Amino acid sequence: MTTDNGAVADTNRFQNVQGVRDDLKEVNYLADDGIAGVAFLADRLGKPILVEGPAGTGKTQLAKSIAEITGSKLIRLQCYEGLDESKALYEWNYKKQLLRIQTERGDNEDWTEMKDDIFSDEFLLTRPLLEAITADEPVVLLIDEVDRVEVETEALLLEILSDYQVSIPELGTITAKQIPLVFLTSNNTRELSEALKRRCLYLHVDYPELDREREIVLAKVPDITESLADQVARIVRSIRQLDLKKAPSVSETLDWARTLMILNIDTIDEQTAKETLNILLKYQTDIAKAAKELSVDD
Repeated sequence: MTTDNGAVADTNRFQNVQGVRDDLKEVNYLADDGIAGVAFLADRLGKPILVEGPAGTGKTQLAKSIAEITGSKLIRLQCYEGLDESKALYEWNYKKQLLRIQTERGDNEDWTEMKDDIFSDEFLLTRPLLEAITADEPVVLLIDEVDRVEVETEALLLEILSDYQVSIPELGTITAKQIPLVFLTSNNTRELSEALKRRCLYLHVDYPELDREREIVLAKVPDITESLADQVARIVRSIRQLDLKKAPSVSETLDWARTLMILNIDTIDEQTAKETLNILLKYQTDIAKAAKELSVDD
């Protein structure tokens, strides 16, 4: 098949949506039809997936799990303010180039020959984006927290994800050997450009429903009882409904469940919940609100 930009895509990774769900479950990622469906379509259409939602809802883990079930190499670009082309795409090994120039200085080599030599693959330092499109093996490219980069860097991402190729002035155009499955995650700290959104399939990953979070706890916390997993999921759900500075993430839910297991807790009473709220919540004002809510409930 070909992508919408005419590039040749890889053989289909998934047979159907249910197959994606089943495979993800095998690696303890419990996906619903929405998540599995977008992953399936991204594979068939050769499009990136923009995954938005609150921090800690499993956006990054989705990309890691997809890489695991497809046997693909995971290449991760962690975004941050100030990220530029040299860290995201490529840069030249200037020290090695300088060493070569100094070594060849006395050999009467003209500048044209010297330039062709030092601006070659041998001196190119590949960064995640270039590494992903030049890889021979299947790749899952994770561009994590894309909302942290500046608009200029976002434009660079858009250029590469539109054509799966990059132009390096000294080398020419490098075209992807295979189309990676791309995940861009965003915590909604700023609005992304319409152009980037149009290029991607959109997936919103929110906090899981009660039953699904209980299943996640059962899958991820060894030896936990169904009763304790249910208590954990219900209490976390009630806490998330409060007006908090930062609601507990799924990973913090799992940390809390593991903490209760370490403390040999079978039933969560008010005192136990209050004494361990610092595992779930990371701001004192949030802890105070949750403690007050727990007292009211009891």
